[in-house]
Amino acid sequence: MLTIAIVAAFVAGYACIALESVIKVNKAAVALLMFVVCWTLLMMAPGYYFPGTDDAVGAALESIEGCLGETSTTLFFLMGAMTIVEVVDQNGGFNFVRDLLGTTSKRTLLWRIALMTFFLSAILDNLTTSIVLIMVLRKLVPHRQDRLIYDAIIVIAANSGGAFSPIGDVTTIMLWNSGMITAAMTIMHLLIPSLMSMLVPAFLLQFGLKGHLPQASHDSISTSEQELTAWERKTVFVLGVGGLIFVPIFRYLTDLPPFMGILLVLGLLWVTTELFYAHLRVEEKASHRVARLLSHIDMATILFFLGILMAVNCLKQIGVLTAMGQWLDSVSGSNHYLVTGIIGIISSIVDNVPLVAGCMGMYPMAATGDLAVDGSFWQLLAYCAGVGGSMLIIGSAAGVVVMGLEGISFGWYLKRITPIALLGYLAGMLCYWLQGLL
Repeated sequence: MLTIAIVAAFVAGYACIALESVIKVNKAAVALLMFVVCWTLLMMAPGYYFPGTDDAVGAALESIEGCLGETSTTLFFLMGAMTIVEVVDQNGGFNFVRDLLGTTSKRTLLWRIALMTFFLSAILDNLTTSIVLIMVLRKLVPHRQDRLIYDAIIVIAANSGGAFSPIGDVTTIMLWNSGMITAAMTIMHLLIPSLMSMLVPAFLLQFGLKGHLPQASHDSISTSEQELTAWERKTVFVLGVGGLIFVPIFRYLTDLPPFMGILLVLGLLWVTTELFYAHLRVEEKASHRVARLLSHIDMATILFFLGILMAVNCLKQIGVLTAMGQWLDSVSGSNHYLVTGIIGIISSIVDNVPLVAGCMGMYPMAATGDLAVDGSFWQLLAYCAGVGGSMLIIGSAAGVVVMGLEGISFGWYLKRITPIALLGYLAGMLCYWLQGLL
């Protein structure tokens, strides 16, 4: 009964998040309540979920702390990345990106954003890329209502671009680090399907855009970069964006988690900008310092992440996600296209990280066949878990961040974007199937 109660609490919380625009309650508040209620119910009978231990309460508390530790790495990564992007943006580092995207044609801007997001997310990651492109888009399209379609294609393109790269998404990093996929073969087999999953939605969304945008004013775009020289702005950009690109390399060289690399980059950027601002008057440099820019972080989004990830970890702890994966395997007759396809759809509802982790534990590696290294099951899992998150605005880290930054409602995305994202998702799977016939 407790398991049913925990699942019911999660479903009820999820429904409230989905209906945020109707019930007028911030999704972060609901997510925090959902997280606490789920774990409180688990603690009512810890011995049931932690059998074979003399201290079930201690084991449960240790599990909570372990899940919180895993979740905090994501939160610190997010806070660090958001701050780095904000610092680079405030110092004119993204001017060249703005210039590349700059056009008055609404449809042309859509395609430029889609392609740039797709390829940037493979180099950086889908979360960081989404933050960068939203910051740039705000300069080009100042009115939020006009940005909604562009916001949607950023989510879709970021998830699609992250799916074919071993460092573009948390799930591909997990599979890559576990030796289930290799970098070269993943890019070779998933590039075209991932690209197709972005091209189809972009093609359909362009018909909702007509006319031209007003010419962006450089006076309104410029910010604190006026206080820095051109060389200093380039240095800030290289340290910020180059540092983000270096994070996967830092992880490979040190085996430290990604958030450590992010904090390293933030520390270097912080020291550098402090030195650059040293010549300014006190009242001038106060508003440009990283310490002040930290207040720009959207804490509601951070707390929403905390609530969602910890609630999903509770479902993982009680075995619901693993049981769901086993049920899918049995009813599908071990059809890996069907299994991974459904997992991709589910990943738009719950976090894809525990889903992929559950699949990795459920399906053992094999010497040959679909479950071998670079087998079709693992590649499809990487594609589906990454791209499938685009079907709902809260189905991916990129979507959650864009939702928080731009205030997109769950209902609008479900009505306008979900069917289009689903078509792109299925088109990519079809491409992968056709590639296998060649």
